[in-house]
Amino acid sequence: MSSEADQTVPTSVYVHFPWCARKCPYCDFATEPVKTHTIPHEAYADAVLRELSSRAADLQERELVSVFFGGGTPSLWDAKALERTLEGIEEAFDSVSDDVEVTVECNPSSLSRQQARELHEAGVGRLSIGVQSLRDDHLRFLGRLHDSRQAVAALEGACAEVPRVSADLMFGMPGQQLDAFGMDIERIVAIGVGHVSAYALTIEEKTLFGSLHKAGKLRVAPEDRYADLFELAQRRFTDLGWKQYEVSNYAAEGEESRHNLHYWRGGAYVGLGAAAVGCLDRGPGDAFRWRNEPIPQRYLAHPTHRTETENLGPDEIVREALMLGLRTARGTDLVATQRRAGRDPRVGRERDLELAMQKGDLVQDGDWLRVPHDRWLKLDGIVRDLF
Repeated sequence: MSSEADQTVPTSVYVHFPWCARKCPYCDFATEPVKTHTIPHEAYADAVLRELSSRAADLQERELVSVFFGGGTPSLWDAKALERTLEGIEEAFDSVSDDVEVTVECNPSSLSRQQARELHEAGVGRLSIGVQSLRDDHLRFLGRLHDSRQAVAALEGACAEVPRVSADLMFGMPGQQLDAFGMDIERIVAIGVGHVSAYALTIEEKTLFGSLHKAGKLRVAPEDRYADLFELAQRRFTDLGWKQYEVSNYAAEGEESRHNLHYWRGGAYVGLGAAAVGCLDRGPGDAFRWRNEPIPQRYLAHPTHRTETENLGPDEIVREALMLGLRTARGTDLVATQRRAGRDPRVGRERDLELAMQKGDLVQDGDWLRVPHDRWLKLDGIVRDLF
């Protein structure tokens, strides 16, 4: 650990693992379903480390504060290969935070208690498990490989072996009942999970569900049912003593995802792996974002190749700071945003901000701008009206 951490820029790393055992019908992420025995575990670690080495100049005077292995299904990656990748990431930075957060996304179908133990031994302190539901009919509808029994077993094994565990829950499936969703929440919390991401089923265009919905062959929940389920989650987690610290995320005290908070607050992040995205500030009003080669086979051959690059100016930096920050309970830090963008984020939208505050859709607390908790169902519209 460096004693000069206070002089370095807090930076997160996202590592994308592109393979999964099955492509879920609602998923539009950059993933490739494969037979698990064909995954090139060591070759992929080598490629990520080659890319990391090529980014060495970008990592100077930076402190590593979090690492997130997402996918895909990173729990399919051999723990030793993942550990080697993590060690390489930590060695590449000038300093590593004393409480660096390392998270791995997992699916219940590929997470045993033994594997959870191996991941913890590899340096992983947090698992994020894609449970989605504890109802077998919903899991079949969502095309998941696990059933409710496997979901519970994965959560119990993870909680027994890893200090911090998060679970994903989805709502808005056809026929989903309020009381059943509430019972799922209570059961997951009772197991020992400290964090839950509860998000609505979204029909994305370039997915199997998107095609079925366009053809009129997919039944979806009515819009008012989505609202009812969202509000039930708010009430249930509040009753359990948890905080809704972001529109789709709930946590027990101290269990917030530090990686995601860093991202929502406009922090610097490096993307490694196929299809990974990174964004680093170069100075006030100037940031650089890139996306890696998305096809795994091409990435393995050319891991330093970027398929998309984008220069962000003051307007883009302010827009994203508001769009992301206003999703959180704390809101957007206006001073930090001005420092990043090189100008006051309120300039040019004074009338829109004033009107939103008059309607009670926005509140300014000192240097922070936020959407009140009771207006979160309208969040997308509130943010859209600012641009």
